[in-house]
Amino acid sequence: EYEGATILLARRNFGSGSSREHAVWALVDYGFRAVIAPSFADIFYGNALKNGLLPVRLSEEDVDYLFQKAEGGYELCVDLEACRVCDASGWERSFEIDPYFRKMLLNGWDEIALTLQHEDKIAAYEAARR
Repeated sequence: EYEGATILLARRNFGSGSSREHAVWALVDYGFRAVIAPSFADIFYGNALKNGLLPVRLSEEDVDYLFQKAEGGYELCVDLEACRVCDASGWERSFEIDPYFRKMLLNGWDEIALTLQHEDKIAAYEAARR
């Protein structure tokens, strides 16, 4: 019924007890691109952002609404560009994300890819230090 889903709905403090990236990697490997919950464990939240999984904070009421609607055929959209979650009925909520991580997720970058964009400057700096 939910095979192929890319958005995971969860309850408060999602990711609590997962202090390593493996929890995020497992979700990404399964095909999830976003997790919507009222709150996240801090370590999980940071690991998600750094490993290509979008953690979206919505109110408990909004998450309850989504759980009630989430049946076979229900389509939910998470629009990172516009920072909003919406469905076909017109229901829509905005969410906040740090601009740095928003840019990284939109471009498919991790911290290594971001660093490599400055490879020429790094090489010039290293050459000047020799």
